Amino acid sequence: MALFNKEKGPVVGPGKIENVLGPSTRFQGRLTSDGNVRVDGVFEGTIETAGNVIIGEQARVMADIVANGVQVWGAIKGNITATGRLEILSSGRVWGDIKVAALLIDEGGVFRGQCVMQGNGEPLLLEGPRDEGAGEQAGPPLEASEAESAAE
Repeated sequence: MALFNKEKGPVVGPGKIENVLGPSTRFQGRLTSDGNVRVDGVFEGTIETAGNVIIGEQARVMADIVANGVQVWGAIKGNITATGRLEILSSGRVWGDIKVAALLIDEGGVFRGQCVMQGNGEPLLLEGPRDEGAGEQAGPPLEASEAESAAE
């Protein structure tokens, strides 16, 4: 029995999928919509929608995406802004910076980039008295090769 029925494939929130780029489709340009979008082919450019975006398992997307929610089963190279949730499923791969309200990465999913979580919460634990020269106590800055290996 499959937990959460993820074997059934991509499932989007309420509303039907109004725009579909099939697996044999290659598109370059800017796609704007008020509805849900599904990409199963190759897409280059930008996607902007008030709805949700599904990137199918065979899809290859080189685009910046702005949407309510984004579900990634395939591969995306580009920045993603989601006012709702970004889901990177077990076969999904994202290379780029993301700005999201919520993030879910399944085991096996790949994310390479920076993440900013949107929200009204204040970083209470990070606030506090600041010491002049506190940064000097942290040690010398990392060299570029050391910084890359520390990030992995």
